[in-house]
Amino acid sequence: MPHQGEILQEAIKNSGISITRIVDELGITRPTIYRKFKDETLDYAFVKRVGEIISHDFSNDFTVVQQASLPFTVTHNVTNSNITLDKPVTHRQAVTQSADSDPAKQLLALQQKYIALLEAYNELLLKVYGPK
Repeated sequence: MPHQGEILQEAIKNSGISITRIVDELGITRPTIYRKFKDETLDYAFVKRVGEIISHDFSNDFTVVQQASLPFTVTHNVTNSNITLDKPVTHRQAVTQSADSDPAKQLLALQQKYIALLEAYNELLLKVYGPK
């Protein structure tokens, strides 16, 4: 069974839209999207944005198990003494929590988080400063 990255790659290939156009619209680099193709699980927001670009609904492509592993965003009220914040929090399934016993898996999990953080930063820069 193909993992989420492979499903994403196949959908992009079938769409006929070039990788260059997709990475330009996403504001990421070609190596980043190729790394995404190798990931077994992908961020929901990323999959949704790619789906919007290629006009594809991925909800039918992922199995129930794969959909359950997609992270989701909810809004929590965070209260600390006299400070109240409405802050979106991204939750991940326990898939990365089981990696605690294996240092290689821990490193891979941290690498994926770092890449996601860099991509979020890149998106923020695009929102603030606009495209090139």
